[in-house]
Amino acid sequence: MGLAEWCLTETVRHTGERHQFGRPVGSFQALKHRMARIWLDLVSARAAARAAADALATGAPDAPVAVAVAQAHAARVAVHAAQECVQLHGGIGMTWEHPAHLYLKRAKSDEIALGTPGRHQETLADLVDLPAPPA
Repeated sequence: MGLAEWCLTETVRHTGERHQFGRPVGSFQALKHRMARIWLDLVSARAAARAAADALATGAPDAPVAVAVAQAHAARVAVHAAQECVQLHGGIGMTWEHPAHLYLKRAKSDEIALGTPGRHQETLADLVDLPAPPA
């Protein structure tokens, strides 16, 4: 969650400071929509993470389900936020002068190390006894 939050905060800051055609690039509707999408994803991932933490803390019987949902969702959100951060920073996002590319690398490596969203979705499907679609 922290990685995605940093990416969104930094992207909003950067797009508010960078000007094109005499106005901040963050004022362009297309960029506003992209940042709003990140914010919506971040809010829903935070809710899933809090639900999982609460389920674990209280020993709820559905804790494994809540954890699988949170892990599957949070990994995607972190990677997407980092990708958008790099993209909306333009060329500087992939240079050594800015850490955006490091956050993208961290999000991707965490996604692999902590389990891909697909793996967590398979775990979730097994937990709720949801059969795979016919091949």
